[in-house]
Amino acid sequence: MINDPVLLNDWHAVLPLSALAAQNNVAGARLLGEDIVIWRAGEHIRAWKDLCLHRGTRLSLGEVLPDHTLQCPYHGWTYDESGACVRIPAHPEQKPPTKARAFTYHAAIAYDFVWVCLGEPAYAIPEFAEWDDSAYRKILCGAYEFQAAGPRMVENFLDVAHFPFVHENILGTQQRPEIPDYQVVTDENGITASDIRVFQPNPDGSHIPNWVSYTYKVYRPLVAYFRKEAAEKFAILLMVTPIEEVRSLMWMWMVMTQADSTDDSLRAFQDEIAMQDLPIVESQRPELLPLDLQAELHLRSDKTAIAYRRWLNELGLSFGTS
Repeated sequence: MINDPVLLNDWHAVLPLSALAAQNNVAGARLLGEDIVIWRAGEHIRAWKDLCLHRGTRLSLGEVLPDHTLQCPYHGWTYDESGACVRIPAHPEQKPPTKARAFTYHAAIAYDFVWVCLGEPAYAIPEFAEWDDSAYRKILCGAYEFQAAGPRMVENFLDVAHFPFVHENILGTQQRPEIPDYQVVTDENGITASDIRVFQPNPDGSHIPNWVSYTYKVYRPLVAYFRKEAAEKFAILLMVTPIEEVRSLMWMWMVMTQADSTDDSLRAFQDEIAMQDLPIVESQRPELLPLDLQAELHLRSDKTAIAYRRWLNELGLSFGTS
């Protein structure tokens, strides 16, 4: 396990509930260098170290039994929801030793995702204001796997000055690359960048080029959000799952009031944007995000990134940073 107290004591979106259901309510995942098993017994979600104490087999290869226990696939050792071994089939008369107990982590459900904390949660799972608003459609995009550090991926998400170049003729145009000044505030809730304006070739589906305004928020080191200020409302919650220091998964919940596009077409649009970002982010050096503001050059249009780096430094984050 990677020892970064900031992330160990934070919540991480690890797996969609739909993916867990597709695997008969037991699945393996990796978080901060640790293999974990996620399983569901009724309404309860459990996240443990992916290890049977008997012979080191992955519990994620096992199955959830009707009595809401998890059975190891190797010798059938069976664990209850607390993590205690309650049955050893080879010795049915023997009470399992007290040391036969899975190593358990905190798990919760939010936004149709399993969230896991490997330590002791220091904060609540970030709020997603649009989630419970019935006016919004919800479309899950990802996971996109990057061979990159999570903070580099979040900073790319916050960066609008790359739109005219990396996402030319989609999110921006090189004929109008300028980014007017905007406001950034850092407080106890994280970072908010307001009235970030970008000139886009087709900001609302009308194919009439115009300026569009965004509000960006950073809730936690690896959870961020933006809202597009337009007649048809559109927002994204970004969730980065840190697998290793330079290997991460990126998930996005897109929510919108737009009704005239299919889920598949909107997901394909986001897939295209992510695949345009991927080679750029994977190419960045150093791979770890520099928190020393003297290490790279910064401009006024980088105000959100500057605030993000300062905030991570104040939090004491070491994972994915230099």
